Amino acid sequence: MIGRYSRPELERIWSDPNRYTLWVRIEVAACRALHKRGVIPTDAFSQIESRARVDPARVAEIEAQVHHDVNAFIDALAEEIGPAARYVHLGLTSSDVLDTCLALQLCEALDLIGAECDRALDALRARAEEHRDTVCVGRTHGIFAEPTTFGLKLLNHWDELRRCRERLARARAEIAVGKLSGAVGTFAHLDPEIETEVMLELGLEPAAVSTQIVPRDRHTSVMLALAQTATAIERLAVEVRHLARTEVGEVQEFFGRQQKGSSAMPHKRNPWRFETLTGLARLIRGYAATSLENSVLWHERDISNSSVERVIGPDATTVVHFALHRLAGLIESLQVFPERMRANLESSRGLVFSQAVLLALARRGVSRQEAYRLVQAHAMATWDEGGHLHDRLAGDPEVTGVLEAGELDACFDLERQLRNVSAVFERVLCQGDAALPGSAGRA
Repeated sequence: MIGRYSRPELERIWSDPNRYTLWVRIEVAACRALHKRGVIPTDAFSQIESRARVDPARVAEIEAQVHHDVNAFIDALAEEIGPAARYVHLGLTSSDVLDTCLALQLCEALDLIGAECDRALDALRARAEEHRDTVCVGRTHGIFAEPTTFGLKLLNHWDELRRCRERLARARAEIAVGKLSGAVGTFAHLDPEIETEVMLELGLEPAAVSTQIVPRDRHTSVMLALAQTATAIERLAVEVRHLARTEVGEVQEFFGRQQKGSSAMPHKRNPWRFETLTGLARLIRGYAATSLENSVLWHERDISNSSVERVIGPDATTVVHFALHRLAGLIESLQVFPERMRANLESSRGLVFSQAVLLALARRGVSRQEAYRLVQAHAMATWDEGGHLHDRLAGDPEVTGVLEAGELDACFDLERQLRNVSAVFERVLCQGDAALPGSAGRA
């Protein structure tokens, strides 16, 4: 079922205590590399390694005075370490710590999002397989088009979300980069080998080239991947919302025994959870646009990106994690009404088979233009006057003079119309399993 949403891991990732823990880890790793090279004496490094910690409350107290978060952190760290703290932050600039920390946080958040995406993919795949042969009508421009299956609809969304999963994995690889190259990226006070060594310890790659910061196109890739994921979720949500409309009635969002749909109208069963997914997608697309703006900074950097990232990093990852969690639960619990789907299809009175008749006539030698004229005339009459398209065509000598009764009947055969659905399933699932991250375990 839908279940409760809990986000303690995401809250921990973006919390001040975790952020300072990561800053300490980065600073100690840099000191370790310097100690190996004889820059920091063994006794001093032992003090640094054993005493390196900060009290978030103390950092906040100092920051209120100095108005600089990293300086406040270093001062609080020095209070804990003592005289050996003179070796801490040696040759580093604030962004060396901040950007490397942000990369670690985003990687961890993307791992959680990837796991939630896998759950949503599993739910979509299971329901697609369940309804592989559940016949319904396809719609273009909101108007009946040709028969399809509800499973094929869901398979289409599964494949899109699968591509989003790949993008999230690529974005994680792209953001898993840190730097210790100093104030303008020249390694003026540290050897590049130290950066490489520290990043290896942290599980990151060293930025090939940086200014004072890691170039923000990497962060934009993360936000774009999150935005595309949110948009894929919304596309499915909008489809379900349309199919849940009263006059369509093909699906329904889970509705609990004690649930109420309206403060005024007791009869209401609204797809409100799917509607929230639409709203959240709008928010994430806005964050992606803002992230693009962050890529354009003055010279080796300005700070206009910083305030933005403090908001959109935690918010975007948390929102997309929630959206995927909600989507998985909604798909697992979605009520599907095959009888209504079949009734809606049959309400077309055969119009959804018009192309099959057109092609049958063309194959028997009638020009496409003439075949179109013949079928459209009867289709429009069926629209306006009622009856069934098959019966109208069967009564037209121009049609029966070309098509035998069995040939005309075959044009209205659902099994014939949908005979390749399983082939599509096999192709999509085979290609998708091969492409998914960790596909060897999911195939």
